[in-house]
Amino acid sequence: MNPTSPIAPRLPLALYALTAGAFGIGTTEFVIMGLLMQVAADLQVTIAAAGLLISGYALGVFVGAPLLTAATSRMPRKAVLVALMVIFTIGNLACALAPNYTVLMIARVITSLAHGTFFGVGAVVATTLVPADRKASAISIMFTGLTVATLLGVPGGAWLGLQFGWRATFWAVTGIGIIATVVIATLVPTDRSGTAPIAFGEELRAIARPQVLLGLLMTVLGFGGMFTVYTYIQPLLTQITGFSDNAVSPILLVFGVGMIAGNLLGGRLADRRLAPALLGTLLALAAVMGLMTFVLHSPWAMVLFVGLLGAAAFATVSPLQLWVLQKAGGAQSLASSLNIGAFNLGNAAGAWLGGVVIAHGAGLTALTWVAALVPASAFLVALWSIALERRQTRDVLAEQAECA
Repeated sequence: MNPTSPIAPRLPLALYALTAGAFGIGTTEFVIMGLLMQVAADLQVTIAAAGLLISGYALGVFVGAPLLTAATSRMPRKAVLVALMVIFTIGNLACALAPNYTVLMIARVITSLAHGTFFGVGAVVATTLVPADRKASAISIMFTGLTVATLLGVPGGAWLGLQFGWRATFWAVTGIGIIATVVIATLVPTDRSGTAPIAFGEELRAIARPQVLLGLLMTVLGFGGMFTVYTYIQPLLTQITGFSDNAVSPILLVFGVGMIAGNLLGGRLADRRLAPALLGTLLALAAVMGLMTFVLHSPWAMVLFVGLLGAAAFATVSPLQLWVLQKAGGAQSLASSLNIGAFNLGNAAGAWLGGVVIAHGAGLTALTWVAALVPASAFLVALWSIALERRQTRDVLAEQAECA
């Protein structure tokens, strides 16, 4: 086997422990989408109100990630990860036992607090477990837990809820949380680097660097474009392409397979050359959505492009995450967590943009080309960021030459 492969056996077991945690968190974030009708009926609320359980979770991720990361910045990273999985497990247990809608919403928000910080701190820990030339691949392996959750955990949880009630799904995710907590506590090594954490004020100054802010903007724009299309993929497939409702789930499995493949590919490309990988994956995402405009009425081509959309979107994850990590200096945990918040902000912004496009008369067929403009703008931001970095490097070299 190729030793540079992101799935080579030389990768430490601790990395797969992080993947287990990512799988549990990814499942609990999205599984509610397949349980809305059961939750609404059982708790006697509208489907729209049940849908707010998704929004509440996303808001908790966006707000909680930087706050919880800052609050735990002086704790050992392994202890933070274990504590976050305990919060995650307790939150899902509270969901399973929730007597009413209000308690369920509060429990969902509590659970979401673990999300951003776990992925943020987990990504930093993942990069410390491997050699320097495999950091992006390590990040992609951890995020594979999220993609597998979308592919298997979410439909599995939805099936479990349909057969045994929605609470059974949250009991199952609680069990996953217990297992992930034990595995992380057992396999992830204690951080013995001896590096003292930097002060919060210094972290904020590091986050305020133009390169970090531009990286966060790329993330928002990249995933904003993807969710402009993906949020409305069901009506696109049924009302425009002509698929039956029953065909949507199998087609979304193709999207999930694309996610996994793209996630691993993006990690390998970023390990080789980060800047070209960043530019290439953003440009590929824009191209896939732009070209999708011309195949909306072709069933076989749409299936292909749904898979390509998943691959192109998640190929950007590792390059975007590693770019922000590299530019943040000593504030890596906070920057990484903020980037997870940026992914979620992009999700929300993309869904909003798609709704605006549909509501203002352009229709479903305009979604793909409008969406393509968003990662295209992220590509331009990336070009600007890389040019800025090169100019700064030239200025430093010029100053050193003058001093010599």
